[in-house]
Amino acid sequence: MVKKRGKASFDAMVKFFMQSYNIPSKKDIDKLISRMDQLEKFIISTLTSPKNRRLSRKQGAGGKSEHPLTASDKVLEIIKRRGEGIGFAEIQAQSGFGEKKLRNIIFRLSKIGKISRISRGIYISTNRDNL
Repeated sequence: MVKKRGKASFDAMVKFFMQSYNIPSKKDIDKLISRMDQLEKFIISTLTSPKNRRLSRKQGAGGKSEHPLTASDKVLEIIKRRGEGIGFAEIQAQSGFGEKKLRNIIFRLSKIGKISRISRGIYISTNRDNL
């Protein structure tokens, strides 16, 4: 009796190509998703445990936690110190950041409304009461 070549040969061909080109199957994807869920649960459990909370904070004088300044915070403080506005070159000299990084920081600060542009290359803080 002759064997039918319909669906069985097509499945075999698809399986062959998936193995040859390292294409993940639905079963592989489901395994990855379940593993990622396990890792997320583990990370959340380690971050929320009271033991790790105490270790992650830096204790300063008086028991208050000190958070290091981000690059954006540093640039914002430089701009706030100069009430009448400050130029790009001066911000770069005081912060020590490269041109590309500083342009990105200034763009983000102006987009969220913390600084505004007076003229080309001159910036001022929009909220100067937090000096």
